[in-house]
Amino acid sequence: MLVREYLISVRAFSRQLLKQIKHAQGLKVNGAAVTVRKKLEAGDELEVTLPAAEPAERLEAVEMELAVVYEDEDVLVVDKPGGLAVMPSMNHDVTLANGIMAYYQHNGIPSTIHVVTRLDRDTSGLVLIAKHAYSHSLLAASPSGPLEKTYLALVEGHLDQSKGTIEAPIGRKDGSIIERQVREDGQPATTQYQVLEFLNKHSLVEVELVTGRTHQIRVHMSCLGHPLAGDDLYGGSLYLMKRQALHCHRLAFVHPLTGEVVVCQKELPIDMVSAMDKA
Repeated sequence: MLVREYLISVRAFSRQLLKQIKHAQGLKVNGAAVTVRKKLEAGDELEVTLPAAEPAERLEAVEMELAVVYEDEDVLVVDKPGGLAVMPSMNHDVTLANGIMAYYQHNGIPSTIHVVTRLDRDTSGLVLIAKHAYSHSLLAASPSGPLEKTYLALVEGHLDQSKGTIEAPIGRKDGSIIERQVREDGQPATTQYQVLEFLNKHSLVEVELVTGRTHQIRVHMSCLGHPLAGDDLYGGSLYLMKRQALHCHRLAFVHPLTGEVVVCQKELPIDMVSAMDKA
């Protein structure tokens, strides 16, 4: 195989990353510099030097308390608090990405921000970050994404079935930029759930996403008649919480370089624990 074919088809390098490597002349076979058109033979040693990461010019480093759950040379998993957006936008200036940039600078990590799994601003929990372009390329190339992404949700009422699967397509609600709804012409969406505890007027539910549509858990639980506490966009009351009671508490993924399964877990945040005490 040619070096180009090998790196793209076997090693899952993105074409964009390979272009950067070519520009930096970062390819060697058996110690000698080569181009992507070099034909590889059995026993060859291919060395790839990743280009130095250029931090995003417009992403300001902002010091904040960062809850690191797992970290190595290739990936970072942090526990994001509710109310903090993951990436900057027109409506959000200070975000998790700003905090990670400050963390990188403080620890001398030459990287920019490669977000693999995102959460809504008001959803708390585990977020997976790739620390360089190659680990991001490998994680993004996985057809199924993380092996497991499991949430804890505090929903209103008691569900009729203690466990089940919701299969209902989700699409954008007519006339709204943000809101989603179950609709026949939407994208296929599957959610699995299991009730962990029946409280007075609420239920603590463990939810696993089979697909990853925008607002999927919120929309699916609402369509069952059990909106999340604090989720007034989809019919939930603000009595217990001022944000949707949703927390990504478990994340399992195949490490992009070692191939080992990494499992991270984080308990409920204080605001959800306090809400459960009143639920």
